[in-house]
Amino acid sequence: MKDKTALITGATSGIGRATARLFAGHGVRLILCGRRQERLAALSSELSEMTDIHTLNFDVRNKEMVFELLQNLPAAFSEIDILINNAGNAHGLDPIHNGSLDDWDAMIDINVKGLLYVSKAVLPKMIEKRSGHIINIGSTAGKEVYPNGNVYCASKHAVDAINQGMRIDLNGMGIRVGAINPGMVETEFSHVRFKGDSEKTEKVYQNFTPLQPVDIAELIWFTVTRPPHVNIADLTVMCLDQATSTIVNRK
Repeated sequence: MKDKTALITGATSGIGRATARLFAGHGVRLILCGRRQERLAALSSELSEMTDIHTLNFDVRNKEMVFELLQNLPAAFSEIDILINNAGNAHGLDPIHNGSLDDWDAMIDINVKGLLYVSKAVLPKMIEKRSGHIINIGSTAGKEVYPNGNVYCASKHAVDAINQGMRIDLNGMGIRVGAINPGMVETEFSHVRFKGDSEKTEKVYQNFTPLQPVDIAELIWFTVTRPPHVNIADLTVMCLDQATSTIVNRK
């Protein structure tokens, strides 16, 4: 894998950052994408002793910037072998009639359109060389709908559909496509969802042991290191105490 280049969106926290650290430890060249330049710089400094790093500071919602930056990569990073569509977010937890239009736009623009923009920018070269691997980070929310999850669940159902459609459309082109759908992972997810309300955020992960970002990073690594004829198409993972989005053992 040391001759491979991986692009990770949403690399500055949670699953993206854990994946970057794991991949760097194996010598994979990394293109790290994120909105927070100071975090990108810190992560690049941390990992550059292990592998070659290139950072891209952009928001996946910005269509023009996505294509401008990804179509003008330095030569050493221009051949992307692995794309990890990790950037995503949840905003609010409201019944549909009380939902914020701005929250809806943010979730659909990042979770759905951002994933499509980045994939569209990366795919031509993968198709040209008939080789590549795309991993779309979905969610158990893309497999079921829970109270007040409405638009977030819809956006992750869209990721599930795009993942399936992408795999069908790219069949025969030598490109592996699959999704990893985590349940509750202890990241900044709930901090963002509850707009910085620390009390609500803390309650999400109380009295049970949730998944950690490294758990998902290890599954991503396992997926990309399977033999070329093996494609892990759709993987759902939850912690032991989670049965569904609404059934969690907190004893």
